[in-house]
Amino acid sequence: MKISKRRYTQLIAAVLYNCNIKGFMTGSIYQGSLKGICAPGINCYSCPGATVSCPLGSLQSGLLLSKYKIPYFILGTIILMGLFLGRFICGFLCPFGLIQELLYKLPLPKIKKNKVTRALSYMKYVILIFFVIAIPLIKSVPAFCKYICPAGTLEAGIPLVIANKPLRRLIGFLFSWKVFILSMILLICMICYRTFCRFVCPLGAVYSFFNPITIVGVKVDYDKCINCQKCVDICLMDIRKVGDRECIHCGSCISHCPVDAISYKKK
Repeated sequence: MKISKRRYTQLIAAVLYNCNIKGFMTGSIYQGSLKGICAPGINCYSCPGATVSCPLGSLQSGLLLSKYKIPYFILGTIILMGLFLGRFICGFLCPFGLIQELLYKLPLPKIKKNKVTRALSYMKYVILIFFVIAIPLIKSVPAFCKYICPAGTLEAGIPLVIANKPLRRLIGFLFSWKVFILSMILLICMICYRTFCRFVCPLGAVYSFFNPITIVGVKVDYDKCINCQKCVDICLMDIRKVGDRECIHCGSCISHCPVDAISYKKK
């Protein structure tokens, strides 16, 4: 089976985010200087292998302290990554996105995109507003990380509980709830393409605002385009046109364009 360049990029990103092998063996969390850097995609700070921070976790932590200072560095980092890459990050640089895509390859009946999935794609903006911004500001609780994030449960919660016997005695309802959320998302991902990315992920919601102006990504030559809609039909995301807020710039549409009107931006 031929592995695409995009798949190699996803694998390399996952390894680079989580190259603290010692952490997996000892169940400890790396807290060195690299943790001051945010990874482009979701990757839990508390993952034993994580060498960098998660932008969502860092943003929530910054908002918890916002009554004392505005988290300019974190906001600037996210804006810079959004301007340069947008949702290209979702398609190429997110380890949890890779896991979802691999699960979708299982030979099971699939739910195709439709009016319902397009409507559900707005849910991630609601989650962004309430769980990433409002609750941390009002209640001083990193709500998304604490109550929802399945990537954190998979990468940090479960490995830390397995590696640390004392933690097993502390398992309660919250951990069980997070495992339930993770299980449901992974199960649905087997039949519905990138469920978390499309409907839940607030980081994808943030990056989607930059998609129209991002430096890296796919583009359409409208002088060549015949408006056949094959690019939209072949895409597994809930796009209405190439490069819109739901586009993860994976490039799947490029080879299906009959007039070669779609390509990656060169500048």
